[in-house]
Amino acid sequence: MEDKKWLLAAGCIAVNVVLGQVVLMLNLPVFFDSIGTILAALLMGPWVGGVTGICSNLIWGLVSGLPAEAFAPVSMAVGLTAGFLGRRGLFRSLPLAVISGILMAAVVTLVATPIRTYLFGGVTGSGADFVVAYLNTVGQNLIQSVAWAVMGTNLIDKVLSCAVARGIMKGLPQRIRDQFPNACPVD
Repeated sequence: MEDKKWLLAAGCIAVNVVLGQVVLMLNLPVFFDSIGTILAALLMGPWVGGVTGICSNLIWGLVSGLPAEAFAPVSMAVGLTAGFLGRRGLFRSLPLAVISGILMAAVVTLVATPIRTYLFGGVTGSGADFVVAYLNTVGQNLIQSVAWAVMGTNLIDKVLSCAVARGIMKGLPQRIRDQFPNACPVD
């Protein structure tokens, strides 16, 4: 069982890195780099989800040369949050998964805003940089601009990511789900 768990976590890390890199190349104002983390958390629990998130960012940073490593705490928070929300049944239905995405966006805003503000001056090379620049130009201070941009982009990103991860969970054949007896319930 342990080998399957870590093999699946490695696959989830690959999903995160590939999707994150594609979105970055397209300069979209979302991330999609946490679908694998959320899936790992729903199948194997919050701690595996947190480790999957951290490893995703560390590996992505090494491969791409981007500042992804700095956001490893954010990805860890995504994995932990998804796992804890999933254990409480908040991925059981699509509306509950949407609520999970909203809650996750709030957690991400609390963790990512100081990193993005103080380490990068609000600019990280993502599509959200435009939002930060605009809000800062119209009179918001930098931390407010970053917080609004992080919340806005992550609200869209995490709701969609939670919905996709829930859809994957729901579509998994029962024989695969049976290999993860502690997986979160999905109706």
